[in-house]
Amino acid sequence: MDASVLREKETWQAFALGTVLFCIIAYTSLGIFGFSSSLYGVSEEVREVPDFEVGSLNRTGIDNEVSDQYGEVRLSQLRGKIVILDFMSIDCGNCHYVQKHIEDNYDSWKSMNSSYPVVVISIASWYGFDTFEMINETFGEAGSDRHMRWPVVNGANDAIILGDGMRGDLVEYYSAQSLPLALVVDHEGFVVAKEGTGTPLDDWESFDNAIFRASNGDAEDLRFGVKKTDSSFFGVFIVGLFLGILVYFSPCAFPVLPSYISYYLNLGMRGDELLESGAVEGGVPSSLEAGSLAALGQLTFFVSVGLVILGLNDLVDLSGLLNQFAVVISLILVLLGAMLLLGWTSQMLAWVQDALDRYKRTDASESFSPRLDMFLWGIGYSAASVDCTAAAVFPFIAWLVLLGDGALVMGMSGLVLSASLLMISVTVLVGMGRNAMIDRLRKSTALVKATGAWMMMFAGLGLFAYLTQPDLVSAILG
Repeated sequence: MDASVLREKETWQAFALGTVLFCIIAYTSLGIFGFSSSLYGVSEEVREVPDFEVGSLNRTGIDNEVSDQYGEVRLSQLRGKIVILDFMSIDCGNCHYVQKHIEDNYDSWKSMNSSYPVVVISIASWYGFDTFEMINETFGEAGSDRHMRWPVVNGANDAIILGDGMRGDLVEYYSAQSLPLALVVDHEGFVVAKEGTGTPLDDWESFDNAIFRASNGDAEDLRFGVKKTDSSFFGVFIVGLFLGILVYFSPCAFPVLPSYISYYLNLGMRGDELLESGAVEGGVPSSLEAGSLAALGQLTFFVSVGLVILGLNDLVDLSGLLNQFAVVISLILVLLGAMLLLGWTSQMLAWVQDALDRYKRTDASESFSPRLDMFLWGIGYSAASVDCTAAAVFPFIAWLVLLGDGALVMGMSGLVLSASLLMISVTVLVGMGRNAMIDRLRKSTALVKATGAWMMMFAGLGLFAYLTQPDLVSAILG
């Protein structure tokens, strides 16, 4: 490693450039995520929310505020109150931010001298995997660092109360496939506010304002409907498309997106250098090919982890492991960025390259390392975002399994198509920009490399802060 680069002017010019690019791309990504999540599951038809009956943790002085003597909670029994519904799960990193906002405002909401009192109900919505015991241990016990001092219930696939004694799935009727989901239900049972992220760019202003207005009976003009998820083949395909957008721009992934873009630019520079030196034959992959390889990496990761979740959940307690996995990925990104900046990356995984060299084909275009790099980066992008995306993808898979094989194929096809097209589109757009300024980049090779290294470190630090320091992130975004 060469620590002298820290004394070079270009290194700190790259730091400033990387900071600006990281902030612009990350803020844009958060904006796209917020806009997409606000549209999902919303109906133009204004109607009362579906009634449901669920079991609570039945804690004295907490859950019995809304439950009956048996610990059951029925939404329609809470008419005359403002009900904040917090759909969440244990392994949902973004849900932590919703819960922090509730914690910070719970006392003020409860003490408002208004026409209609406010109650909060957190609903465990990953009920295909999170058992009642896990929910109680995580959110119910006073010694837990995620203890909730407001009512907590566990959803179910027969919680929705329909006519003629029929029942329906809670997540399906509330379009809660993507978590978190926070709704404000007024005193007459109509939704007046919705938030699909724990880090809204307006710092919860519109959501909190809706609570205040609803508690005073002045929110009728804010009412809208909640759309039941269409369980037909076409319906689950559309749901998959929407979830693909939310997965790609999820808050856990947005720190990594700027790093991915700078990495692809740096890849082009490395390829040109290798070609000029005669070290390789062929060329770097086109932007379309590179994006497709990265998309294939995404697909490989989610299919692999999905099989693990569905196959091992009964054998291994996966609660909390996804969050820990994402934290490890964030630290690896910091380490890789630092090593890239100090010039040690080429030696880091030499043993991997040696192993790959043994199985290389004679066709140089097929064995050219940038193609492998883009495939691995697609895996890394998905791995970094797993703590947020798991709460959407894996319950979605479980729901599709219940619907049948055809629905599983259609739903996953929509998700994969959406996420893949976004990865390809972003790569192609970056490639067009790279081609337009390739001559200028050649004159600034060191600056481009250093910028990519800094942005990789920013990705790791940003992801680590998002997963472990909600107070800091909330303060920055606020």
